[in-house]
Amino acid sequence: MTSTLSFSNLLNSWPSFCENIQSFMDELGISTYPFECDHVAIRINQFTVAQQLKNQIHEFGEIVSENIINGRPILIIKLNQTLHLGHFTIDYLELPFPSDKHYPIEGWEHIELIFPSNAIDCQELTHELLLAIPTLRPIIANQTAIKVKMSSPKGEKERIANPTIAFKKHNICIKIHPHHIKTIIASETTDE
Repeated sequence: MTSTLSFSNLLNSWPSFCENIQSFMDELGISTYPFECDHVAIRINQFTVAQQLKNQIHEFGEIVSENIINGRPILIIKLNQTLHLGHFTIDYLELPFPSDKHYPIEGWEHIELIFPSNAIDCQELTHELLLAIPTLRPIIANQTAIKVKMSSPKGEKERIANPTIAFKKHNICIKIHPHHIKTIIASETTDE
């Protein structure tokens, strides 16, 4: 089955994705917390589609990072036009090349929110997040239908720990991490 995913398809589906994300934020009880959203990510199943989107990048932005994370290329694109999601303004798009995981829906998949912290692992980040938003406790304790995944993804050139807590329900995901994507990208060019 051939994918018809394109940037115009993505822009057309943006309002629906925004509604789903805002509804999920309400369900998580984090809508009023003063997060910053540093980027949005799409998910793709076919390498050829990812390559086509990469070839179209000059039409909507520029690649500011191309890194290997968990064995596959992930591009970070600085968008020419800011995306708006509620009160968030989003300037960066994550375009990951496919892994062996198959996504039921291609297109918009998650946003990443910044929770400023010096946490170097998920345990520290969870502790600080629960102090700030204690209503997340039953969700993080896996007492709800919302899936929680903790990880510390790291690109080959990154120098900063950026532990991540992902909340997922159906095909929507919200990730929380301590450092802005600009800081992570800047760390890639810093000497060890």
